Amino acid sequence: MKSKKLTEADVTAESVFMLQRRQVLKMLGISATAMTLAPTAQADLLSWFKGNDRPPAPSGKPLEFSRPAEWQSQLALTPEDKVTRYNNYYEFGLDKADPAANAGSLKTDPWTLTIDGEVAKPLTLDHDALTKRFPLEQRIYRMRCVEAWSMVVPWIGFPLHKLLALVEPTSDAKYVAFKTIFSPEQMPGQKDRFIGGGLSYPYVEGLRLDEAMHPLTLLTTGVYGKALPPQNGAPIRLTVPWKYGFKGIKSIVSIKLTRERPPCTWNLAAPAEYGFFANVNPHVDHPRWSQATERFIGSGGVLDVKRQPTLLFNGYADQVASLYHGLNLRENF
Repeated sequence: MKSKKLTEADVTAESVFMLQRRQVLKMLGISATAMTLAPTAQADLLSWFKGNDRPPAPSGKPLEFSRPAEWQSQLALTPEDKVTRYNNYYEFGLDKADPAANAGSLKTDPWTLTIDGEVAKPLTLDHDALTKRFPLEQRIYRMRCVEAWSMVVPWIGFPLHKLLALVEPTSDAKYVAFKTIFSPEQMPGQKDRFIGGGLSYPYVEGLRLDEAMHPLTLLTTGVYGKALPPQNGAPIRLTVPWKYGFKGIKSIVSIKLTRERPPCTWNLAAPAEYGFFANVNPHVDHPRWSQATERFIGSGGVLDVKRQPTLLFNGYADQVASLYHGLNLRENF
């Protein structure tokens, strides 16, 4: 099959590009005039992106895991180098290549994950326990970014419900709140508004308890047979395959069960654009682009653009649609 050639229809309209650029600059508090001033200050800031003085991200160690048949798939996998080099992780920069270039500064061992809140038995796990306390399994999941691109990834981890069962949620537990590590010295995006996209840190996310307990919801510790690299959220991240990728919080240090709906970073930053639920839905567009189709990142080159229809709940409707029975998915996006 011949690769699809790009046409003018594939080009982002200049008006859209410039509007988004202005909106990002406005969010960061940077005027167009300011961008032309203080060249020394700009050089100091942008030199951080060069990568010459930062350690490379370490290669993940091989993991022992099973491959349950129900979680395997005949879908074509996104190549490993693209999964590990094309990331959104604003704590390490705004460009997709920045996390792979810059995340080597993050120390992921030792590590501590605490689970507490509305539970009978609070628990703390160290780095060793994250990969040995629970049997690990490979699950091949679709991954859909809110930016309308997608991947297919062989994650390795364990179901979140197994961890939650250990801490015994009380009857007051309605939601599960997640928080990433806060370390501005290791994550320059947390210290600098330009590098970090103007977000408030540490990054926080949340699920309803029934979503967290669903068998599909995974605490992920590896990818492609090895421990997660830092740019993919080492040593442990959340994977919820029927939701947009920004729900998959990385480098988690805290899981807290709560009575009230927890705050979520992107929902706080732009509530009209990024909802609490963030379920993949081709019928509910982002205010600035359509969600009806997506660009699949496969084995082809940059000019081999494959667009495909977006599936409701990212193709997992049979498993998860019952969670939202009676819920207006347009209002609760």
